[in-house]
Amino acid sequence: MGQFDDRERAEEKKYQLDQELEFKAQARRAKIVGRWAAGLIGLADEAAEDYAKSVVMADLEEAGQEDLFRKIRADLDMHAVQLSDHQIRAKMDEALAEARASVKAGT
Repeated sequence: MGQFDDRERAEEKKYQLDQELEFKAQARRAKIVGRWAAGLIGLADEAAEDYAKSVVMADLEEAGQEDLFRKIRADLDMHAVQLSDHQIRAKMDEALAEARASVKAGT
């Protein structure tokens, strides 16, 4: 029975670690997308970093990625940046892959 309990605890720890890493990757994705969008709307340096942080905060509003998408879509529209929903979502997917690789590598 002890062996089963040890295995169960190990699985629970692994699940918890996986969830933590995914949370970090999602936050990193939001920052990457925020920096990308900041460049498109003409922000640089500290203003771009502040904007990227606001995107990370917006991504925490609800589960999933729709809150992130809505924030980026609204901000790009407000600054007359012409991108399709598909282009924004493709950048979000690309950024998530990059963020996951970065988190996995520990950088």
